[in-house]
Amino acid sequence: LVIEARGERGSGTVGDVLALRAQVNGAAGIVTDGGVRDLDVVAALDIPTYHNGPHPAVLGRKHVPWDTDVTIACGGTSVQPGDVIVGDADGLLVIPPALVDEVAADALEQEREEEFIAEQVAQGAPVDGLFPMNAEWKERYRAWLTER
Repeated sequence: LVIEARGERGSGTVGDVLALRAQVNGAAGIVTDGGVRDLDVVAALDIPTYHNGPHPAVLGRKHVPWDTDVTIACGGTSVQPGDVIVGDADGLLVIPPALVDEVAADALEQEREEEFIAEQVAQGAPVDGLFPMNAEWKERYRAWLTER
């Protein structure tokens, strides 16, 4: 569930009841560039929620539900129906469906590279030339992949 609030934090866009309803209806997460009411309760639900801060005011104070399944602007980016949203504590990515496989493959490769780099740093390797990897470290990385 992605809610456009125009970045307006002066009211909630979702609270405990609507968040629970989204969870019960199978939403994978809630994203809004506006505020969230009942934040303690919402945070305790089994649905990740990304927001622009807590606010006690009810939804209708500054936000009126208007439409569904349309392109919106949320958090400074366009979100279209069918887009895949991936998030963690660092933030969110909006991925068009046509790019999901490519982005996933690149992300897995990046994770493998960072695992290799972290192993090398833990063993005392200097970061210079390793992060980002120069030609020598890229060759060592390829050998590391082969050994796995």
